[in-house]
Amino acid sequence: MSRYSESAALKAFASIFDPRSGRDIIAAGLLGNVEFADGTARAILLIDPNAPQKYEPARLAMEAALLGFEDVVKASVLMTAHKAAPALKAPAAKPKGNPHKARRPEGYQGDAKIKRVIAVSSAKGGVGKSTVSVNLAVALAKLGLKIGLLDADIHGPSAPILLGHTGVTADTHRVSETGETTADKSGRMVITPMQLHGIKAMSIGWLTKDDGPIVWRGPMVQGAISKMLWDVDWGVLDVLIIDMPPGTGDAQLGLAQDIKPHSAIVVSTPQDLALADARKGVLMFEKVDIPIAGVIENMSVFTCGECGTAHHIFGHGGAKLEAENLGVPFLGEAPLTMAIRESGDEGVPIAAGEGVEADMFARIAAQIKVSLSE
Repeated sequence: MSRYSESAALKAFASIFDPRSGRDIIAAGLLGNVEFADGTARAILLIDPNAPQKYEPARLAMEAALLGFEDVVKASVLMTAHKAAPALKAPAAKPKGNPHKARRPEGYQGDAKIKRVIAVSSAKGGVGKSTVSVNLAVALAKLGLKIGLLDADIHGPSAPILLGHTGVTADTHRVSETGETTADKSGRMVITPMQLHGIKAMSIGWLTKDDGPIVWRGPMVQGAISKMLWDVDWGVLDVLIIDMPPGTGDAQLGLAQDIKPHSAIVVSTPQDLALADARKGVLMFEKVDIPIAGVIENMSVFTCGECGTAHHIFGHGGAKLEAENLGVPFLGEAPLTMAIRESGDEGVPIAAGEGVEADMFARIAAQIKVSLSE
C-alpha cells in the first residue's frame, strides 16, 4: 500500500469510468476537487442531474480507491449536479467593469489587505516571464514597497527555484475575523507565505509534497490558484505580483475574472512568433476590462563575453513597436545574459544585488511605482 498523494489519487481515479461517455472521470471532466487532511480524503464528482443513480458505482469506486492508501482513514465522495441557469436578456448597454462575480469562501480573506494586484503574463511559454516576475517583485520591494509574489503557474511552478527555496512545505496558522493570528480553534486556517529576498511569496511548489507532475484539469487548477490568493495570509501589501500561467485559455480567463487584477504586464521576446502571442495576451486583458500597465521585451540582446559584440538573437525592438501599435506603454528591455541565468539557477534574483541587470529591473520597477500613484 502506498501513501496518499494528489498525483496518486488522480492516477487511481483514471481507472474509473463515466457511465455516459465511457471515458475515465478525469478525461470526462467529472472530478471537481480532491483533498486530504488529518486522515480524511474528500472528493467531488460532477454528475448528470438527470441520471444520478448511474453514477453511484463511480462514487463508490472513488471512495474505495481513496481508502486504498495506507494513511487514509476515512473517504468521502460527494456527488453534485449543476444545471444551466435560465437565459437572461442582454442589457441595453455594456456594464462598466468586470461582470464576473468572484467565488470566495466565508470568513477572513487572505488578500483583504492587498492594495493592488498586477498580473504578469506572456500568453506564450519560454519567454522568461517567471524570471521577469520574480525580479520585478524584488526590485519593487527595494523601492520601499510591500510586495507579494503569487506563482500561478500550477503545471510549471518556478518561484521555489528562482527564489532559492526548494524542498520545503508551507506552514499554516489560524487567524481571527480581523486577520490577526489566533490560537482559537474557531479561527480560519490560512497558509503562511514564504518571506524571501524582501518579498512574501507563494507557489504550488510549496503546497505539494512530491516532485511529480501536476496533472489537474481546469477546475482544480483554478481552485488551486484561488486558494493561493484567498487562503494565504498575505497581510498588508502595496502590490501583489501574479506570475500568470502561459496562454490565454480557461485558467487565464478564470484567474483574470476571479481575481480581477488592477492591471497587467505582458512579457515577450522580440521574435515575431512570441509577439503574435503577446498581442493575443493584450487583447485578452482588454476583453475582461483589465488595463495594460505595459509591455516588457525580454532577451532583447546578448553581448558576447569574449568579444563584446552585441547579438540580437531573437530580433530587436519588436516588442516596443508592438506596444506602440497597440497603444500601450513600453516599460523597457531586459537582456539575455549569463548573469541573469546564473542568478536564477542559484536562487538569488539578480535584482536583489547590484549591477547593470539590477539597475535595469530597478528602472522598470520605478516606472511601475509611478503608475501606481496615477
